[in-house]
Amino acid sequence: MGLFSFLKKKKDDQAAQPPEQATEQQLDKKLDRTRGRFKENLLNFVLGSKKIDAELLEELESQLIMADVGVAATERVMESIRKRVSRAEVDDPEALRKALREELAAILQTVEAPLEIPDSNQPFVILVVGVNGSGKTTTIGKLARQLKQGGQSVMLAAGDTFRAAAVEQLQTWGERNDVPVISQGSGADSASVIFDALQSAKARGIDVLIADTAGRLHTQDGLMDELKKVKRVLGKLDETAPHETLIVLDGGTGQNALSQAESFHQAMQLDGMVVTKLDGTAKGGIVFAIAEKLEIPLRFIGVGEKVEDLRVFEAEEFVDALLTG
Repeated sequence: MGLFSFLKKKKDDQAAQPPEQATEQQLDKKLDRTRGRFKENLLNFVLGSKKIDAELLEELESQLIMADVGVAATERVMESIRKRVSRAEVDDPEALRKALREELAAILQTVEAPLEIPDSNQPFVILVVGVNGSGKTTTIGKLARQLKQGGQSVMLAAGDTFRAAAVEQLQTWGERNDVPVISQGSGADSASVIFDALQSAKARGIDVLIADTAGRLHTQDGLMDELKKVKRVLGKLDETAPHETLIVLDGGTGQNALSQAESFHQAMQLDGMVVTKLDGTAKGGIVFAIAEKLEIPLRFIGVGEKVEDLRVFEAEEFVDALLTG
């Protein structure tokens, strides 16, 4: 069973439970800080207005930018809303709120593409990249647990040899999840570690290999060269590997997360993204900016410490968590 189908089934089963039995906290509660910025700062003045005029639309534009939605995404939203107003499709605050929801959801729907693990005789290789502190290793541990719960066999590769603590952290996740971890000593060649892991995964018939990588500053050319080397070395064993190059971004860093994604994408041709730590920041609007600028599939969002808080991204659910209720 693929990862998304397992998680979707679990979510649907949970939704069918009585409220007192539900174990997964509603997304709007998890996104409380960003929700406050959107709903209280942005929507309250819209719904409190009596007239949709140029001044109100200018204020809406300013509020979107202050909510970290980004200039490009804001311009796209406002262009469409102004056209709706000119056609008299939007002529009261409630219609404006509805139009805003639709336009924001449209931006995110372009990147709503869950990760699917195909049935195959070869290991599906996920290469995880991102800067230190983004939640990369923790995301790997949570993803490994969810994959295993979905019936996949999993192996981890401790390719962040730059930090001994990263290797130890991944080994801890391996023990916790009862999945093997391939590692070497601190300072070992990252490409060599991941190459050995893929050889081992092939020999053991593992379904999914998740490889951690070093996470020094994205502006350092040496890091990008190292990551490119990892890709080349993997290709010697499997010319299609890695099958998913997944970047982990800290949502709390705001616009810096966007610049990180751009740099890594230019160097590595990313297949997907995870935006973490959205439960502890008011800067969750950066998701819209990243989606508009890069259009890279957003596989998961991280909204808490629990394993189930690594959630498959759903565009309308995310927008509704910010704007409704």
